[in-house]
Amino acid sequence: MNLIKKIFSPITATLGYIQNHFKAMIFVLILVLIFAPNESDKLNPVNLQQINLLGPIMEVSEVLEQIEDATNNDKVKGVLFVVDSPGGAVAPSIEIAYAIKRLREKKPVIVYAKGTIASGSYYASIWANEIIANPGSMVGSIGVIMEGADLSELMNKIGIKTQTAQAGKYKKIGTMDRPWKGYEVNELNKVIQGTYDMFTKDVADARGLDIKKRDTFANAHIFTAAQAKKVGLIDSLGVSYTAKQKLIKISGVTNPSWNKEDKFDKLMKKLSATTAVTLHTYFPSISLR
Repeated sequence: MNLIKKIFSPITATLGYIQNHFKAMIFVLILVLIFAPNESDKLNPVNLQQINLLGPIMEVSEVLEQIEDATNNDKVKGVLFVVDSPGGAVAPSIEIAYAIKRLREKKPVIVYAKGTIASGSYYASIWANEIIANPGSMVGSIGVIMEGADLSELMNKIGIKTQTAQAGKYKKIGTMDRPWKGYEVNELNKVIQGTYDMFTKDVADARGLDIKKRDTFANAHIFTAAQAKKVGLIDSLGVSYTAKQKLIKISGVTNPSWNKEDKFDKLMKKLSATTAVTLHTYFPSISLR
């Protein structure tokens, strides 16, 4: 009897393990089936890549990494840069703009504006081979702004005063505890105007526009896609299909294969979105725009 138990003990142990961990094994199997690459991915390696720039431009390390990877990947023959962003910080916008410029030196880049391509997001897009905008998109807002609140009246009402020690005449520029002084506004305007000059010069150089006529295409004008085409900010109107077909044509690929969003990242984004909605429902919060 003991001999029989020893002979069948491995089978018994295996069956016992399966029985005790059945749900966990099913979960692992589902994960494998979901995230394992399919045969079509192996047979058709990616030769065209889509990179998205969505929402306010603040932290852009992930976008820059995607652009860099596409630049150095010889298998990728062209990039579709999809934009739907109101703009954002100056420095990150410039980082993307010059990353796109380096990318274009190696392979074609088409920008597709699917909603809003304005201010910093337009700056980020100027060095592409072509900019195609959805007919319903908003384009432009080429300008620079710096703003802040004057909370001095509120602070007086609730009895709050600030105290500082400083070195340098302009060190308190932008403070919220009093109105800005004339010389401080002039100092800020100096920075803003310099940034605006840089912005408009880069747009003119990239798009082949006359910098002397920048008031027609810049000056923070907001355009429809059709209006933007007339002043030279975009090349044509179209939809996502149009932009993809254009990239396929200029990249010269005969069997186009597009990158797909990582399945695990996609799942995590869905979970994060669901969590955010739940938190917002029960714990309303202030949004920064």
